[in-house]
Amino acid sequence: MPNKQRTLIESDEFPVDFLSILAERESWRKEVHRPLQHVHKWWAKRLGSVFRGILLGCTLPDDADLASSFYRQHDFSTLTVFDPFMGSGTTISEAHKLGLVAVGRDINPVAVEAVRVALSRIDHQRLEEVFQYLDNEIGESTRHLYRSLDSRGRLCDVLYYFWVMQAECPACDKAFDLFPSYVIAQNAYPKRKPEVQVLCPVCGGIFEGKYGESNAVCRHCNHAFNPEDAPAKGAKATCPHCVHEFSVIASRVAASTRPNFRLYAKLVLTAEDNKEYLPATNEDIAAFAKCSEALNHDLASRRITLPDLHLDQGFNTRQAMNYGFSSWKDFFNDRQLLVLGRLQAAIAKISDIEARDALLILFSGVLEFNNLFASYKGEGTGAVRHMFSHHILKPERVPIEANVWGTPKSSGSFSNLFRSRLLRASEYQRMPTELGAYGVKSVVSSLPYTGTVDTRFPRENAPKPRGIYLSCGDSADSGLPDKSVDIVATDPPFFDNVHYSELADFFFAWQCLFPRGFIQRTTTTRNPHEVQDTSSEMFSAKLAKVLTECRRVLRDDGLLVFTYHHSRDEGWLSVGEAILRAGFCVVNAQPVKAEMSVAMPKSQAKEPIQLDTILVCRKRGPTSKPPMTVAEAARAVERKLSRLRTAGLKLSKNDEQVVTYGQLLATVGDPNMLQARAKELQTMVGSMPVDSRLKDGQTEIQRLSA
Repeated sequence: MPNKQRTLIESDEFPVDFLSILAERESWRKEVHRPLQHVHKWWAKRLGSVFRGILLGCTLPDDADLASSFYRQHDFSTLTVFDPFMGSGTTISEAHKLGLVAVGRDINPVAVEAVRVALSRIDHQRLEEVFQYLDNEIGESTRHLYRSLDSRGRLCDVLYYFWVMQAECPACDKAFDLFPSYVIAQNAYPKRKPEVQVLCPVCGGIFEGKYGESNAVCRHCNHAFNPEDAPAKGAKATCPHCVHEFSVIASRVAASTRPNFRLYAKLVLTAEDNKEYLPATNEDIAAFAKCSEALNHDLASRRITLPDLHLDQGFNTRQAMNYGFSSWKDFFNDRQLLVLGRLQAAIAKISDIEARDALLILFSGVLEFNNLFASYKGEGTGAVRHMFSHHILKPERVPIEANVWGTPKSSGSFSNLFRSRLLRASEYQRMPTELGAYGVKSVVSSLPYTGTVDTRFPRENAPKPRGIYLSCGDSADSGLPDKSVDIVATDPPFFDNVHYSELADFFFAWQCLFPRGFIQRTTTTRNPHEVQDTSSEMFSAKLAKVLTECRRVLRDDGLLVFTYHHSRDEGWLSVGEAILRAGFCVVNAQPVKAEMSVAMPKSQAKEPIQLDTILVCRKRGPTSKPPMTVAEAARAVERKLSRLRTAGLKLSKNDEQVVTYGQLLATVGDPNMLQARAKELQTMVGSMPVDSRLKDGQTEIQRLSA
């Protein structure tokens, strides 16, 4: 329990290696191991194993064995945890499993509503019944819109339609396709399976080629060409009619309207259950035109309602707006709008409120896979690359149109996500598991979820044992009573990274059409109090306000613990200043694995960060423990780096920086000392020898894998 006795998470013996091994394993399939946090999209989702370890570290004494405690059931019902930046609800979910009272708050209603639904009762049998009702009500009519003919003229299901963005040449005014390559499909592992699908730029035929070949001959018209010699290269395009080169973005800004897209191909499933890549036919184009007519009819008869909210300029919306996407409705083609509008309207009519809200959240999640910003990943993996894979609203020049209702071989569809998200979440609620250590696959170590969520924290009476209390609003004014919380555990946003509200508006534009729970009809989820800013000074000031509120609601012997990482000095300076300004001091910093190493933003970085630092803070006061000396911090950094390397983690220079800066914060009581101390600490760490026995020994991760 948090008291004057030191807790495990404050100790240098906190097992960062054990937690990092579990985190490494969880990071590869987070949606399987923690399905409640993946019922709906949110950004920077943290690993449940790590936060279970954090909460246990805050409640156990410093001589406890975390590895054995990790797999036991616990009842910390007298303790309350508060997460002021709740996001996807990882802290709340893990606290509930440990028997703690969990209080979550977030400024964005899309996040809070998703957590409310995920932690409320999700009845497996009832969901199956309601899904069958939807299948009867709208499933068959939707599937009919994704039917075509295979190469032998037989009726078949279309898995995906392929579209290409078009541009008008500013020199000759002729339109052309913005293909970056004429290789339209390949395997995720092309060196093992080098067969690719190639589109002929002359006749539009599709034929099989080989990965990496620079000379291809069309099997249909004998045209010879280089598949990589396509009109669009990065920010530039070359007109195939007059060979004029120009900036694509500049031409789109000048046009001020959304670009046109051309349907050029389809992937169908034959009667023999085989996949065929085929050119789009005149019949396919006519079928799409009928969808446009049906959309206009449904809108006129008010059978469906579509988003009417518009984008505002922002760090994450600027690129889409430059391409002429001004309304959230612009992100979809007419067939997608028709199907999505009908599906949401049918779900909204369901009388069972719990089932309705769960399916509305599922519907919202389907949106990220079914829009003009989604693309094709190819064979050998989930086919649809969702629109937020780059964490920005990046217009897609060769978007994929998936089958919204779906088939057993579809990706990102309503029927597939129903089973992989909602039903999996329902099963996890009934039987929560933890990733096992030492060769064990998984362990049941928690009581089932209660399925009860409250929106008002009691001010007079004690909170309910294992109670979950959620609210939406500025966490600088939580409304919680003074000294009512034992632990504040959270993961704050980064000052210069993804602006969540700008992206969340994509979902909100659909959600607010049917207000419920935390979703109300407004124009945006943006809020001036959102703790996210391109200015490090503004970010620090906003974060300090929230941490000051945390100090007010935290008991005097309580702990503030949060995860953080950054690659730049100002990121650490701003968070250090916020901690000290709010009246806290850092008593220790624990580095731990945080992200999947091959995630797209990581794999594209030269020195990717895969570690978080867990900053462990107490209220600063006359009896506070003196800060660490720089020499003590340097030794702690070296020990922790060695333990992580021994656990099998390959650390980048930025990972080493994360560990160093995190430990540095435990040495200062004045933010003005940070920069000078940083250089001193880095010099000391760099001169220390690495323990060769740890470096050369068999790693723990290899032993576990064996």
